[in-house]
Formats: sequence, C-alpha cells, structure tokens
Amino acid sequence: MDQSSRWIGAGEFEPQAVKRPRRQSSLKFLLRYPILLLAFGPPIFRGGIAGDTSQAHFDFWNTFQVLWLIVISLPAIVRLAYLPSLLLPKQLQSILKYSLLLGILFLGSIAYSPGKVISSEFLFLYFLTFICVVEFLDEVYRNPPDWMECLFQLRIIATVILALVILCLPIRPEFVLKAAGEGGGVRLVGGTVGDVSLLCPMIVIISAYSFLHSLEPRGRATLFFLAGLGSLALTRIRGAQIALFIVLAVLGLGWAKTSKRAGQLLIAGVMSTILLAGVVLVTVGGGSVWNSFNRGEDISEIMTFSGRTIYWGDLMRYCVDHPQGLGYIAGIRQAKFGKFANLLHADLYGVGGTDNAYMEVLSDAGWVALALYLVMLTKVVALGWRFAKRNIPSGAPTSTTLTHHALRCSLLLFLFCLIEQMEDSEFVLPLRQAFYIQNILIAIILGASISFLAASRPRYGLIK
Repeated sequence: MDQSSRWIGAGEFEPQAVKRPRRQSSLKFLLRYPILLLAFGPPIFRGGIAGDTSQAHFDFWNTFQVLWLIVISLPAIVRLAYLPSLLLPKQLQSILKYSLLLGILFLGSIAYSPGKVISSEFLFLYFLTFICVVEFLDEVYRNPPDWMECLFQLRIIATVILALVILCLPIRPEFVLKAAGEGGGVRLVGGTVGDVSLLCPMIVIISAYSFLHSLEPRGRATLFFLAGLGSLALTRIRGAQIALFIVLAVLGLGWAKTSKRAGQLLIAGVMSTILLAGVVLVTVGGGSVWNSFNRGEDISEIMTFSGRTIYWGDLMRYCVDHPQGLGYIAGIRQAKFGKFANLLHADLYGVGGTDNAYMEVLSDAGWVALALYLVMLTKVVALGWRFAKRNIPSGAPTSTTLTHHALRCSLLLFLFCLIEQMEDSEFVLPLRQAFYIQNILIAIILGASISFLAASRPRYGLIK
C-alpha cells in the first residue's frame, strides 16, 4: 500500500500528509525566484497624494518603488537578451500574446491621455512586470521549483506586510486606518503600507488548503489561518469577506469529495458554524451584527456598492460614444463621473480609478482592451483547470502531487482575485501590491501547468 494513504473503511482511503522535501530558507528561495519579491509592493509609509493625480508625482517612496521593480527586472532582461530562444508551450505563448497586445493598446491610448507622462511611466512599469513573468516561466521550465514552496513564501511575505500594518497602528494610525462612515468607527484597511483586503485572504486560503491536505504541520496552518481571518474581520471590507467565503466554500466542497469521512466532517463543520452564528445573533442581536457588517450604510447605498454603480454607469455611457477609452490610468483620474466621484478619487491614494479592475481596463483603452483582458484571464483559468481537475494516482511522485496541490491552491487564490476585482481597481494598476500578486499567481498557474505539459509532451514550440 502507498504510504500516502491509509484504509478508513471498505474500499476507502484517507489522504495522509504529503512528505515534502526539506524547505529552503526564505532568503535563498526568494533570491532564486526574485519575481516573488514583487509581492512586497513595497510598502509606502505615507498617506494619500494631494493634487491632480492624473499628472506625475515624484517623491522618495515613488522612486523607491520604481527602483525596486527595476532591480528585480534588470537581471531578467539581461538573461532573456542572452537566450537564443524561449522554450514555451503554445498555450502559454497565446496567453502572453494577449498580455502583450493589451500593453500595446495601453501604449496607443497615451496619444489621447490627459496625462501623457504618467501614462508612459505606468506603461513602462507594466512591461517591466511582463518581462519578469516571461523570464520566470522560462526559468521554471528549465529548473522547476517546489510549487507549494512558492505559495508558502507568498504567505510569509503577506504575513510580514500584515505585521508592518499592525505595527503602524500605535505609531502612524492614519496610514492604515480608515473611517467607516458616520457611526461606523474605523477599519483596518492597510492604506499604502499593505493591501490587507488581499493579504489576509491569501494567508487564510493557503493555510486552509494546507491544513485540509496535510501539507504542513496543522498547528502552524491553524495559527496562520486564525491570524489572517481575525485581521480580515478588523478590515470590515465586505467584498473581501464575501469573496473569501465563496473561495472557502469551493475549497471545502472540493475537499469533501476526497473521501466519505471528509464529507462528514464538512457537514459537521457547516452545522456547527450555523449553530454558532445563531448563538451570536441571539446574544449580540441581529441589528447590531447587520449594522457592523454594512458599516452604518442604508440599503440604497449598499445596493449601489457605496455609489460605485453610479460611477460605472457613467463610465460605460461615456465609452459607448468613445470606445477607445480615456487614456491609460491618467484618463479616469481626471474624469468626473458619478455622484461619489470626488470622494472615491480622494480615497484612492493617488492611483485611482474606478474601484473595479474591469472598469479600470475599460476606462484605460476601451472595449477592445476589456475584451483582451477578459480573454486572457479566461485562458489562464482554463489552462490551469485542465490539469488541476485531473486525479493524481496514489503512487505518483511527491513532486507531481505537490505541483497538483499548488496548482489547485493557486486557482483558488486567483478565483479570489477575480471576485475581488469587482470592487478593487488595484489589480490592474502597476506599483500596487494587488497588481504584482495577481501577476505572480498567473505566473505560478502557468508555470505549474508547464510541469504537467512537460510530462506529457516531449517538445514545445519556440519563440524565436
């Protein structure tokens, strides 16, 4: 019998802990795959930017961010320049071409951007990140990493940034706290130090997946899970909480299918959660729980996503008459759409937008850009799911099993990003942590897929 399983009933197995190879030090692993360093952001210890954010702003933190990206991308550029060719599967070539075409559309939009300098600067950063992804994919084809280790390192980075956010509370609370509205108190949003609405769910999802599939000591996974979940509760960001609930539900249902015992445990857990929620509602009161969740907003505000739908409606009507969009990033910053446009604009820490990544792409370069972006995301999911849905036999090598787990977990993280983009434009804005993390997740999904393609096909197409 394979040591990775044991009998728990008639003809039924329970998965046991996967014996992972010895973990490398974080520093050594991050230096080996420096694209993961982009997940740091890095943090900016300041408040928002005053003035017209459709025009360029220069200060120490902007310079530091740009230099951070250049230091990471420069070795990638040099390495790619000396490669005779890139050895990548055609499926990856297709996805990378969509990303490249999207960048070309952004380049064309500079011609009618109200802030040509800032559009050009951000486009430069967009292509530097694209180069980092391409170089990483070529590298992992030649030297595949421990893919679960990539996710564990991302969790460490998220935890470090979360710790910095917590440390800022007694020192400079204005950096990381935000008023929740009249009578709503404050929220721990992270501000420019770290995107807590993304970092906390990442910690929770990776830890929950690792716990259920015994990929690390369960005590460690539980500690990370509770830390991420507790911090997310302090953010009081409804969209992130709802998106995390959906992802955890998908994870739980997938795990329940692995064995009868897992299904029974899931049902017991759901019933316990319902009973606990009932006790809380009776003890605290349904009205208090509802007011805490909606941050004191009335139903009309909630139905419009705090005024966002008004903003999006005006943008879409504008793009019907101007299908080319408003110009990369700078255009939407200068636009005055919706009842709450000025308030939203002031809250975006100088990188604003639409509070919706899909609408942000639409505003940047129009309907064609939005279509390219959606197709690219769809193809990433389709390629990853093609291999993630496969059943790995019990006698498969440990590396294959870990790659399969990493691919599934990465897709869950990517699912969270796809949902959260409905209320967060930072997933498509260079210099923002969400932008880098989404690109890293795409690179991991594509890289893990390469590992499975390498096992099934002897040759790949060359990009000359």
